[in-house]
Amino acid sequence: MTDAAPPADANTPAPASGQNGEAPAGPGFRILAQYVRDLSFENPKAPDSLRIEAKPAIDLGVEMNAQGRKDGLFEVELRLTVKASTDAMTVFNVELLYGGLFALHGVAEPDIEPMLLVECPRYLFPFAREIIARATSDGGFYPPFMLDPIDFAGIYLSRQQQIARGPGETAQA
Repeated sequence: MTDAAPPADANTPAPASGQNGEAPAGPGFRILAQYVRDLSFENPKAPDSLRIEAKPAIDLGVEMNAQGRKDGLFEVELRLTVKASTDAMTVFNVELLYGGLFALHGVAEPDIEPMLLVECPRYLFPFAREIIARATSDGGFYPPFMLDPIDFAGIYLSRQQQIARGPGETAQA
């Protein structure tokens, strides 16, 4: 769903697919920039946390946010939090706020929100995953922590269902 063209600055129009300079066929997006807005890594019990034998419990948090800008572009942020702990200690804690600046083209109004909260985070995820793996490796953990793939569509649908149920109702599992 992305263009094959390399990133360009915000003033560069979307690449043309036709000979007459028309916009690419079908909906899509271009990523104009990617960035780390905030990164925190804590290894509070080092070096003891590097020698644990038990497999730590992992608590993973995922949030996606998107907002339009006055220039017609969209900022998408992916917040990932990972806390590894045992009964005795916090092994490590990573918080990453990773963002991207996107230009949408050919996207119908009802499809903008799913594009921004599913497809754009799906594109950002491998880069955020690598940053977390590098942080845990630099923190002394081997092998580094590798996030499993995230079902952004499932998270989006779950959020939509929760909104549809309203604030007074809660989900039953």
